Amino acid sequence: MSALEAEGLNTFYGKSHILHDVGLTVAEGKITTLLGRNGAGKSTTLRSLVNLTPPRSGRVRIFGQETTRMPTFRIAALGVGFVPEGRKIFPNLTVHDNLRVPLETAGPFTIPRVYELFPRLAERRGNLGRQLSGGEQEMLSIARALLLNPRLLILDEPSQGLAPLIVRDVFRIIGRMREQGMSVLLVEQNVRMSLEIADNAYVLENGRMVYAGTAAELAADEARIQALAGASAEEWSLDEAN
Repeated sequence: MSALEAEGLNTFYGKSHILHDVGLTVAEGKITTLLGRNGAGKSTTLRSLVNLTPPRSGRVRIFGQETTRMPTFRIAALGVGFVPEGRKIFPNLTVHDNLRVPLETAGPFTIPRVYELFPRLAERRGNLGRQLSGGEQEMLSIARALLLNPRLLILDEPSQGLAPLIVRDVFRIIGRMREQGMSVLLVEQNVRMSLEIADNAYVLENGRMVYAGTAAELAADEARIQALAGASAEEWSLDEAN
């Protein structure tokens, strides 16, 4: 069974047609990345999948259940965690209090466990959210979602605005989620690192899906990466940080 299946999604903002018959599948226990240039429709796709921006047509199934018209809070209750672009932490709460906001559910991720995964957060546990760096805020946003022990985690641009060393930390932790059996849908502009950790990849261009296949196949095609995903030729490697 797939963690998520979507087909024929057409989403509008007013009269503007943003997504055109978009479809994708997230395999259970795998990492799927959705790539594309700015404005391609990646964030809109995620919002459509969890019904924050309802599609005008199309279908979404999560863990085999029809969720196309389901309220977002009910989708979350199926075991879906969503880390939106922009972090959305509580700036006036401490790190520890931010982590206490979600109602913990049974599973491998607990507050002590996320402190092990994110040592920076353990060091800053008494600091207010607004006192954290951008990278630390992103870690906090991801850690808070992990405490729900979701079966499917959806991440929107987790590397945005982060320093390269912090980006590697974040991607390394995303890779570990697969080891816990979690399914991950990752929207990213950091093409190189996304393809290193992903099993499958999709590319959006002007609201249309123009590539669907394995991450390894896309990573091996330099011309396609640059033409479809707008990637730079810079090499990113998780091994470089070891």
